[in-house]
Amino acid sequence: MQRLTMLPRALAVLILILLLPVLAQAEGLIAGKAFGNDHEIVVTFKEAVDQAIFIDPAHYQVYEESDPDIRLELSAVKLDSTGRTATLTFKEALNTGRAHVVSLVNLPATETFRVAKPYLGYLLSILVSALLINNFVFTKYLGLCVFFGTSKRRDTAKGMGVTFTIVMVVSAIMSWFFYQFVMKPYGLDFLQIVVFIGLVSLTVQAVDTILRKVNPVLFNAFGVYLVLVIANCVIIAVPLILANNEYNFLETFMLALGAGGGFLLALYMMASVRERMELARVPKSFKGVPIAFIVAGQFALAFLGFSGLSLF
Repeated sequence: MQRLTMLPRALAVLILILLLPVLAQAEGLIAGKAFGNDHEIVVTFKEAVDQAIFIDPAHYQVYEESDPDIRLELSAVKLDSTGRTATLTFKEALNTGRAHVVSLVNLPATETFRVAKPYLGYLLSILVSALLINNFVFTKYLGLCVFFGTSKRRDTAKGMGVTFTIVMVVSAIMSWFFYQFVMKPYGLDFLQIVVFIGLVSLTVQAVDTILRKVNPVLFNAFGVYLVLVIANCVIIAVPLILANNEYNFLETFMLALGAGGGFLLALYMMASVRERMELARVPKSFKGVPIAFIVAGQFALAFLGFSGLSLF
């Protein structure tokens, strides 16, 4: 009987514990917060606030979560007609990929809250950016040697693109582990390029050995270009970007997958056009590499249309 009487009390305590975050949030002023455009943070209050007080930029302190000592300068604060939504406008563009902390100061009730993009959306934005918006071939012009050398046939392009993506993902993950757990703790950041090239070489050698045994036809089709992957600009660029931006494991995986997928997309598109161009009437002076550069330039112009695109 005693156990039965204790059960409702235990359930009540459990429900109270679960509701504590909700109750704590209910006591605050903030109902919602999000990034607006590159210069804005939009804050929604639970009820109308005093416009004379809340449009004063002096009542807001904003900084990136990773740099709490650097305050971001506000240019204006605007309230809508209902007095519940405030738009904080900054003089310089915000790095919306990082979380920001906003503090309401010099008020009867001070409050601090965090503004960040949904993490899943942020991961997808890294993937889509590397795949389309900032395609390493058509917008950054990296890896052109392998790109032009293996984009003559679609079969070779698909095999090279898949192999390249595998090498990219494996080498990027290995580079992230070495950077986070070996290079940073021991102050070896200055050896980034040397270590990353070594890890890429190790990955390429493993792929070379596997392809030689599993698919000799594809291995022979690659020829010398598989070895050139070691010094490919895209392969080296990804570890340098993840180290510079301090990406975590998931962000590193998305960046590498997007960069490899973007290279595969570029190869397949180029190979499809070059196969059709063999039947076209191309002037002799433009046959071969010259017309390939012209087509690549047209693809690059098309991909520049994605510049500035923001999906999340």
